[in-house]
Amino acid sequence: MPTFITIGYGDETGYHRLDDARRRTAHARDDELAASGALVGRAGSPVQVRNPDDAGVSVQPGAFLRSTLPIAGFAVIEAEDLDAAIERVSQTPCALAYGVVEVWPLQT
Repeated sequence: MPTFITIGYGDETGYHRLDDARRRTAHARDDELAASGALVGRAGSPVQVRNPDDAGVSVQPGAFLRSTLPIAGFAVIEAEDLDAAIERVSQTPCALAYGVVEVWPLQT
């Protein structure tokens, strides 16, 4: 079955705009994904790692990518196809809480 990497973007403001019932629905979807074997997690503080031409490792704090919303979490899911992957993440916290979820097919 195809594997997809998902990146959820969202912030506390959007999250708190949801009523309690919608928040429970969103977290239930995350729980369903995890129960089905998906790797689901919240984003911690990133670092950037570089090692140009194996000349030495450089580590800098902070994200390399920038967006108007912070990265809130990631998931690695399996789905029949892209449409099924989209359906699986369409009810997650970031999708419902005025954020966005990117779905990336993992090509091996």
